[in-house]
Amino acid sequence: MILQELLNKVSVQQIIGDTNLPIKSICLDSREAEKDSLFIALPGSQVDGHQYIADAIALGSKAIICEKYPEHLATHVTYIQVSNVTQALGTIASNFYKNPSTKLKLVAVTGTSGKTSTVHLLYRLFRQLGYSVGMLSTIHNQINDQAFPSTLTTPNAIDINKALAQMVTAGCQFCFMEASSHAIVQNRLAGLELAGALFLNISHDHLDYHLTFDAYIQAKKKLFDELTANAFVLYNIDDKRGKIMIQNTRATTYSMAIQRPADFTAQVLANTWQGLELRIGGQNVWFQLLGTFNASNLLAAYATACLLGQPSQDILVALSSIKPITGRFQHIHTPKKPDVIIDYAHKPEALEKILLSIQQIRESAKQQGKIITIIGCGGNRDTQKRPMMARIAYKLSDQLILTSDNPRYEDPKAIIEEMKQGLRSAEQLKTITIIDRAEAIQAAYQMAQPADIILIAGKGHENYQEIAGIKYPLSDEEIVSKLMAV
Repeated sequence: MILQELLNKVSVQQIIGDTNLPIKSICLDSREAEKDSLFIALPGSQVDGHQYIADAIALGSKAIICEKYPEHLATHVTYIQVSNVTQALGTIASNFYKNPSTKLKLVAVTGTSGKTSTVHLLYRLFRQLGYSVGMLSTIHNQINDQAFPSTLTTPNAIDINKALAQMVTAGCQFCFMEASSHAIVQNRLAGLELAGALFLNISHDHLDYHLTFDAYIQAKKKLFDELTANAFVLYNIDDKRGKIMIQNTRATTYSMAIQRPADFTAQVLANTWQGLELRIGGQNVWFQLLGTFNASNLLAAYATACLLGQPSQDILVALSSIKPITGRFQHIHTPKKPDVIIDYAHKPEALEKILLSIQQIRESAKQQGKIITIIGCGGNRDTQKRPMMARIAYKLSDQLILTSDNPRYEDPKAIIEEMKQGLRSAEQLKTITIIDRAEAIQAAYQMAQPADIILIAGKGHENYQEIAGIKYPLSDEEIVSKLMAV
């Protein structure tokens, strides 16, 4: 592609050099530069791409996108100065891959919790309805029935557009993607044409990055502020900040709720180990997903499908056949042994929702056993939520075991001590601490009676544990399966 074509709709401040150049590839990492490539010097929180312009040129880059020119300009290189590289990146990436988001219906889902579950529900729903579908999610990315590894909740703009282009080539008519707050403020969705966007909820999280809760709210809101008039917004008015999200949007807005009147509503009729019964779309329907919090996710998927023109009856039939997602309120049961729930909940509100749902199911089933919760907190992440997590887990469980999550570069003992600050001295004495996660799960299983319920929270689908920068194999599900097989 010619450089001038890549700059279409990019707000350019100044150009030094020739824009009539063939560009073979675009890159953010100077080590990926090659002959006739365009290097985009992306400013980052830890590394500034401007420092690597000379390295990219040495490997063959013929054009540079930057916010400030390097001290020495190479005569054979074209330099394009822009005021915001992250914004320009999205437009350039979209142009390079021939604007794939305009060739399918792309829907973004944001919220503190429920993004992954809702995106997976939508992907599975539309596959069952007979469509070719793509998905970008925390667990993995998907093009029809082919899965690809995922490293970030929301990839960078180049990877997003590359994936969308592959989806278009594969004939996908829809794509559903998670939109994290980090991705929104870093403009990773810039240049994309969204058919719609969903707001699920917002609660305490990512303050290590956003610093204040208000900044976190504004990060989420930015997604809706930037939608076009051709898009739709589906927002949850059960969340008190739902209406804040749509204050400045140009998109057509639709509300959803479980607890109050809205454009789309659902009522929980039953919450059992066999699934959920909801009053939705004018019908009583059984779903295989567990936990009352999943009622909101099911409603979000239902409403989105309606807004995308699908018949209500077809949607409900397809949704009712969808099985629980790995690591999201995943119920493992063997007769005469305790029930085990594995869930990704690693935020205070998500953990509270899971435990309240377990209590409701226990009461509905007239199950007399205890709730034993195993929980840790990730290292090098928001430290303010650590005592909150322990407090919630202790309050809503009969026995609490504190253990390691992904300590990353922090001391796991220190993380647990910070969690304990949410407990009174007497409560700390009743709490068990086992740093080794596998040993903690084994201890919980050995102390549990057949009527008990064990919640293993925090890691969900993850099959590794990150310690000091190294990912070691560890799967909560595999550990439980081995224990149950004995």
